[in-house]
Amino acid sequence: MKPVKRIVIVGGGTAGWLTAGIIAAKHKGRMPHGFSVTLVESPNTPIIGVGEGTWPTLRTTLARIGVSETDFFRECDAAFKQGAKFAGWTTGAPDDAYYHPLMLPQGFSRLNLVPHWLEGGNGTSFCDAVCPQGRICDDGLAPKTLTTPEFEALANYAYHLDAGKFAPFLQRHCTEKLGVRHVLADVQKVAMTEDGDIHSVMTEQAGEIEGDLFVDCTGFKALLIGEALGVPFKGCDDVLFCDTALAVQMPYESEDSPIASQTISTAQSAGWIWDIGLPSRRGIGYVYSSGHIDDDDAERELRTYLGPSGDQLSFRKIPIRAGRRETFWKRNCVAIGLAAGFLEPLEASAIVLIELSAKLIAEQMPACREVMDVISKRFNATTDYRWGRIIDFLKLHYVLTQRRDSDFWCDNVRPGSIPDRLQELMLLWEYQAPWFHDEFDRVEEVFPPASYQYVLYGMGFRTRVDPAMLAGETRQAHSELRQNAVQTERLRAGLPRHRDLIRKIVDFGLQPV
Repeated sequence: MKPVKRIVIVGGGTAGWLTAGIIAAKHKGRMPHGFSVTLVESPNTPIIGVGEGTWPTLRTTLARIGVSETDFFRECDAAFKQGAKFAGWTTGAPDDAYYHPLMLPQGFSRLNLVPHWLEGGNGTSFCDAVCPQGRICDDGLAPKTLTTPEFEALANYAYHLDAGKFAPFLQRHCTEKLGVRHVLADVQKVAMTEDGDIHSVMTEQAGEIEGDLFVDCTGFKALLIGEALGVPFKGCDDVLFCDTALAVQMPYESEDSPIASQTISTAQSAGWIWDIGLPSRRGIGYVYSSGHIDDDDAERELRTYLGPSGDQLSFRKIPIRAGRRETFWKRNCVAIGLAAGFLEPLEASAIVLIELSAKLIAEQMPACREVMDVISKRFNATTDYRWGRIIDFLKLHYVLTQRRDSDFWCDNVRPGSIPDRLQELMLLWEYQAPWFHDEFDRVEEVFPPASYQYVLYGMGFRTRVDPAMLAGETRQAHSELRQNAVQTERLRAGLPRHRDLIRKIVDFGLQPV
């Protein structure tokens, strides 16, 4: 038996250090008995650092690895994220906007409110009818108060963060509190065994580093999974057309400018612009299809969005390879982060995939090499499913559009660009609203049926409703809708302004758990 005790992560950044922290925290008790986590990071590779949106799973992850939420806010220029606001995606009209909040609809485990809202919504948006969070975001409020303990919430939340500060923050925590060994060195060669496993990585500054399980976090280069093991890259640019981003950091007009507590995604002629508010600045970027717009016109659209205050700002161009590896875990190597693949940053799916993959490795850590292939097979099946569902969900935002004002939007609704599973779901949803047991019954789901509801009915989709099927639920539905209205006003009256709470967290700290 060959025990698996030496975990070697090649590559840092958010992917490398989140993976190191999740594995080290789970197996910290084994470290006195020979278990080790080593992260090898080049001193010469900059962090891409534009993925500043997260999912609520990061709260659980940070708590699990022992991070203080107060320290996280103080050191990572963090802000709260309560969902995403999509502007211009449906018709492109000036008032075209809807929310995908992070709170579940009222009474979600008890009743599907969609058909009741469709029958008697009275002009109220689906989000506002079933959830307080859109109104909270419109008011510029935070999702908790200073007396709410760390990682707990009055309204569900994730984070916006400075990725360039987040990775060093995780590095310090992992090395000082979790026993992760940090090696600053450039990998020159990957040494293989006769049977095709990775034996070690040869580095310029630190010599040979051996391991039993290697995690490839080397970004688009995919030094281990791609170059050494030859796993092909599987593109999905026939479904998701965006392949380029222009990114910029935008200062606020004043120190007291409001901080949006939602990611703002504004549709353009050939893609969309993200706008993420941090305490010190806004992170803004245009994600677009180079097949539908050239760089000069894309820059003009982005500058129009920024307004006169952005005239002197310079943009950073980032190529996007939309797709993933055909296999994520091969032999004794597993890819996480950009090495595994990348999709456009709509809905902030990149970091949640890092979290889920690292958690799966940590929880199913193979005891020995003899069982690793069994575990890798299960890992690949689960991860492949997750990537497919994320692609479906991202495409959903495009296929629901009514815009026909550019080739980009017209091409996105072509049936040939829509995955078969999504086409089947769209047919199903014409007659019954998304719910727990129709297509979302696996633990591997990244987006719950509520997420599909918010996007579908935020973009004007209609499901045919048979009033006779609602008769027995009418009283309960009205009760749930009234409870949401009461909760909405209570939260709007009791929550602080977003920037005010962040300042108080930095000055005084949240209550530790």
